[in-house]
Amino acid sequence: MTKEFVPEKILRNTAEFAPDKLLHPDAELVPNNIETQPATALAVVAGDGGYEEAYLGGAIRARMKRDNKRFWAGDNISDYLHETDKEHLINEATTAFEGVLDALLIDRENDPNSKGTARRLAKMYFNEIMEGRYEPAPDATAFPNDSADRYEGMLVVRSELRSMCSHHHQPVSGVAYIGIIAANKLIGLSKYTRIAQWCARRGTLQEELCNDIAREISKATDSENVAVYIQAIHGCCENRGIMAHSSLTQTTVLKGAFKDDSGVKKEFFDNIKLQQDFAPR
Repeated sequence: MTKEFVPEKILRNTAEFAPDKLLHPDAELVPNNIETQPATALAVVAGDGGYEEAYLGGAIRARMKRDNKRFWAGDNISDYLHETDKEHLINEATTAFEGVLDALLIDRENDPNSKGTARRLAKMYFNEIMEGRYEPAPDATAFPNDSADRYEGMLVVRSELRSMCSHHHQPVSGVAYIGIIAANKLIGLSKYTRIAQWCARRGTLQEELCNDIAREISKATDSENVAVYIQAIHGCCENRGIMAHSSLTQTTVLKGAFKDDSGVKKEFFDNIKLQQDFAPR
C-alpha cells in the first residue's frame, strides 16, 4: 500500500505573486485560495509582504541581501534578529551540524562522546565564540569630562581577548592594549574590555579586529586619539599547517596624536611595557 503524498505547507501571505519577492529558489507557491498559517517570526523577518520560507536562517539571509547588508564572519547582524530568533537559529544550526558529523562518519547515536555534540556546537557558536555577531554593542555608559579640572591625559587598558579565525575556525587568544587621550566623555573601565570582547567574538582576522576595536572605542569615547595594540596566538598556525607552537602575531592601529606625535606614541608603548611587566604570568 503506497502512502498518499501530501505536499509540505509553505508559509506565505495573500499578496499577489511577484517573482522578485520569492526568498528561496526551491520554495513552492501555494494558491491564493488556500488559508495560510498565522504570522510567525519568519513573517516578521521577511516583513515586506512577500513570500517566506520555513527556514529562518534563509529568510534573514535573503533580507540582508535585498538590503545590500554585508554579513561577513566579522560583521554584526544584530539589527536583523528579533529577541526570539536565536533559539530558532540554534535549532537550525543543530540540524546542520548533525549533517557535518554524519559526513565525517561519526556515530552520534551510539558514541557517548558525540551524543548531543551537534547542539553543543550550535549553542557555542551563537552564545560564545561568535556572540559578537548576533548581539548589539554593549551599553557603554559615559561620564562627562568637561569640568575645569577635566582629565586630559592618556588612558591605557589591558583587555584579554578570545576570537576565532575566519579561515579555519580555529581559536585566537591574546590581549589588546587600548589607549586613548581623554575627550569630552569617559566610559567605565570595564567597558573597554566589553567592547573589545564584543568585537572579538566573531570570525575575524587580527588586522580587522584591531581596526574594529579602535573604531568602536572612538565611537564610545568621542576621542579621535585612539590606539590599539594586539598580540595573539592563532590556532590555525598552532594546530594545523605550519604547526608553529611559538607563533605570536602583533598588530597596531594608531589614530590621531598616537600616529602623528612621536612623544604620545612612545608613551603608549612605554605603558604597554609597564603593563606587560606587571601582568601575572
